[in-house]
Amino acid sequence: VMIWFLGTALQNEQQHYQMLKEYHIGGGVLYSKDLPSKFTQPRNVDSPEQLKQLTRVLQAIDSTPMFIAIDEEGGNVKRLDPRDGFIDDMSHQKIGAINNADTTRLWANTLASELSDMGINMNFGPVLDLNVNPENPIIGGRERSFSRYVDTVLVHGKIFVEEHRKNNIVTVPKHFPGHGSSEKDSHKGLSDISKTWSPKELSPFELFIQEGFTEVIMTCHVYNEIFDTLPATLSPKIIGDLLRGTYGFDGLIISDDMHMRAISNFYDFETSIEKALLAGVDMLLFSNNAYPCPEDEPNCVKIPYDPNIAQKAVDHIYALVEKGTITEEQIEKSYQRILKVKQAL
Repeated sequence: VMIWFLGTALQNEQQHYQMLKEYHIGGGVLYSKDLPSKFTQPRNVDSPEQLKQLTRVLQAIDSTPMFIAIDEEGGNVKRLDPRDGFIDDMSHQKIGAINNADTTRLWANTLASELSDMGINMNFGPVLDLNVNPENPIIGGRERSFSRYVDTVLVHGKIFVEEHRKNNIVTVPKHFPGHGSSEKDSHKGLSDISKTWSPKELSPFELFIQEGFTEVIMTCHVYNEIFDTLPATLSPKIIGDLLRGTYGFDGLIISDDMHMRAISNFYDFETSIEKALLAGVDMLLFSNNAYPCPEDEPNCVKIPYDPNIAQKAVDHIYALVEKGTITEEQIEKSYQRILKVKQAL
């Protein structure tokens, strides 16, 4: 599991430190803003010096390296705020519009170098979603796609990966099987792409796998009845049959945040874990950083910050193995995929 905490520092006696140490958490994702408090308290990042110290403490917790991940795409999606002393970066969309390999290489290397300097070893990117719907509130509307054209996405996505590899940063291409055509934000609720999605949205992922440009892939929570009646992260047909089977991907599969409303509004904590593991996901990401329910959404499920979430997740996975719902063999395979990526760090 990848589970994170609230705070810009860690001390040995703190509950967060003990959570990471006792349950051998595989990693987590850094945030600059604390959503449950509506930004009234800091989350994990407030300056370069503070962040370097935090990542040093985190990596000293366990003998196995921890994935310290971040969504640092540039533009509208970045956690390292220039106002806090970090570098300003262009968005995927602006890079795709410039469409110059040298510019992209400089941009990606600058971005990756800063992450490396901060002790961050995993970046949730590049975004391989096609900009099919420019009004898409979570992809096109936030300038997160390089282009609507597969070739353009591939060119700049590959450079992104290459420059991160030079800086010893694991990249996580996303969001499989494609979020670019959606009309709704899966952070906020159901995102049904059944009528807007097209097979070409799979092409960047398929070609990345074929050409060896990824050891890790992130799923998304879109619903597509063409494939299944379950959202992609929970779908054996999308994860097991398509990604593992048809495309032959045997790398590490990480879920998008399981606290996003496309999952949490429809599946409880235990059910979402079970279905994702049965689908074939290797690492489950729980950000522990969900925005409070809007007053005008009565069906929204509240997800307060939970300092005990690591224990709850690990205990439930143990229970699933004990019941025979999940096999020890599957857990071992996922564990080996995780170790393979970590050993390359």
